[in-house]
Amino acid sequence: MLELDFSARIRALRATYADIAAVMDLPRLDREIVELEAQASAPNLWDDPAAAQVVTSGLSHRQANVKRLRGVEARLDDLEVLIELALEAEDEESAAEATAELAALEGVIQNLEVQTMLSGEYDERAAVVTIRSGAGGDDATDFAEMLLRMYLRWAEHHGYATKVMDTSYAEGAGIKSATFEVDAPYAFGTLSVEAGTHRLARISPFGSADKRQTSFAGVEVIPLLEEATAVEVPENDIRVDVYRSSGPGGQSVNTTDSAVRITHLRTGIVVSMQNEKSQIQNRAAAMRVLQTRLLLLQREEEAAKKKELAGSITASWGDQIRSYFLYGQQLVKDLRTGFESTQPDAVFDGELDGFIAAGIRWRSLSRAQ
Repeated sequence: MLELDFSARIRALRATYADIAAVMDLPRLDREIVELEAQASAPNLWDDPAAAQVVTSGLSHRQANVKRLRGVEARLDDLEVLIELALEAEDEESAAEATAELAALEGVIQNLEVQTMLSGEYDERAAVVTIRSGAGGDDATDFAEMLLRMYLRWAEHHGYATKVMDTSYAEGAGIKSATFEVDAPYAFGTLSVEAGTHRLARISPFGSADKRQTSFAGVEVIPLLEEATAVEVPENDIRVDVYRSSGPGGQSVNTTDSAVRITHLRTGIVVSMQNEKSQIQNRAAAMRVLQTRLLLLQREEEAAKKKELAGSITASWGDQIRSYFLYGQQLVKDLRTGFESTQPDAVFDGELDGFIAAGIRWRSLSRAQ
């Protein structure tokens, strides 16, 4: 019975993996890596920093995809050998190890299968995520900081590079807003299903009465587009303010006015950066995000895709995508897919794969209808 169970599950994984490899087209990825490696080795590559960024980013993303695919294939091969040895020797310890690895591989391949559903125009790009506190006072700003940690922990679990670009601390607890970048293959396509209003219901640690408090935070996700650097932003279209970077509780973390806030006067878009070491670096990072936002806005206006790409995030009642209940029943529930977890502590520690996979499947089905 044990042998039959292993055999059926391995065959299913092999079949799913073959479909994934066909969709992701390994031979094409290998060819593109060779081409990009040749471009990356050119001595004059960094004469054009924007073009160099496109080459190096494209190369690293393709290499990561190939590494993941071939890594899964190697693990499948090793697992079959382990199962065979365990069954021949009737070794319970090896059988338990094989069972654990089989379950782990099923999760990895399921995530890869979900990735094949990411076929949007920008899905394979890096992502810039902005979290803003909404209604709810100190509870909302505290909730915004909890979400920031949640997403950074999720990225850490997966080995994805992150970079916090700006943090605006609240006068009391938590943060007013934060912006960070996730540089990984399909980061935008993966995280874009997290965009919307998140709702927290709990007994407030900030109130004098032992009452339930509801608070909100908005999550916005945009793709980081290299071609956005081609968007011209005249100096007279922006206002640049510089100020001193600050930490929690107003503590100064930089003795110079290195933080930068750029306001695009025509659209009202505001981008702030304070986590780089110099004003020049903060301004360059802010301009890149501003150019991305302007490019997206331009394309949204042309194609009427604003709701699909960024949406209108109000961070209050009526626009929630997920609720987090931390009183009585311990529950996190996605209101679009119905996916839920009774372990909110694990969710806030970055265990988001189930929610994200369900969101991607839900979106894929919605688009097909």
